Amino acid sequence: MQLGLIGLGKMGGNMAERLRLGGHQVIGFDFNAEAVAKLSASGNIGVSSLEELTKKFTGRKAIWIMVPSGQPVDDTIAKLEPFLKPGDILIDGGNSNYKDSIRRHKEVTAKGFNFVDVGTSGGVWGLKEGYSLMFGGDKEPVEYLTPIFETLAPAKDKGWGHMGPAGSGHFVKMVHNGIEYGMMQAFAEGFSIFQAKTEFNLDLAQIAEVWRYGSVVRSWLLDLTADALKANPELEGLAAYVADSGEGRWTVFEAIDLNVSAPVITESLIRRIRSREDNNFTDRMLSIMRNAFGGHAVKKD
Repeated sequence: MQLGLIGLGKMGGNMAERLRLGGHQVIGFDFNAEAVAKLSASGNIGVSSLEELTKKFTGRKAIWIMVPSGQPVDDTIAKLEPFLKPGDILIDGGNSNYKDSIRRHKEVTAKGFNFVDVGTSGGVWGLKEGYSLMFGGDKEPVEYLTPIFETLAPAKDKGWGHMGPAGSGHFVKMVHNGIEYGMMQAFAEGFSIFQAKTEFNLDLAQIAEVWRYGSVVRSWLLDLTADALKANPELEGLAAYVADSGEGRWTVFEAIDLNVSAPVITESLIRRIRSREDNNFTDRMLSIMRNAFGGHAVKKD
């Protein structure tokens, strides 16, 4: 089966390779000429424009878009539409807001094309482990894409599923990432407590390794944490700055709109935002208030 793939970064490149190994042909485009050349060298087809990508198909077009969320997705769709035929499928496999996916589905289907939103999890490990795929959209194009999903997933019958109508795939992936924020925050806080208990001289990498087997907190996230601590137990050279790609905050907004209490996910998001603040003003305000009402000492730079 042929699949067009737009965006050949680390994740997109690994997806292309997994599809090639599964017997599919990927037609790929990226603004990075080196990434396109690498795709061609692997046995797939690298192209230099979106128009060329669409002309390489021998049948129905299915084009997977892996670009940053927001306007880049809309721009890519607009550039592709003149080269599409009725029934062709556009797939957004990035981290788009589910509300945008609902809108795009409505706009694209009104023109006779199909739109499927695919929440994709697996990161740089997807080539080896497979990708968790959560997709939304109409039944017919989803069924047509089943061979692609079966190849990208960890197994033909595991790690992928049709969540529901348009937008549901990205909605489920959004909440997935919110949960991920909370899990990561809990691990980070726990290991910080270990690091602070200096009298025990705890080996953090050893603890993570012990927990990997039999513990109720064992997980792939813990596996990755154990490997990271082995490689850099003191976290040398790392800044205390944690970015977020949007899904965590969208999950918090959705929880508020739905009147659902989600304190763990919310606090984990706030902690990420706080990590980016130099000379934190909030903490300085707390310090000066303690000094004002209680005469507590103030530490100065």
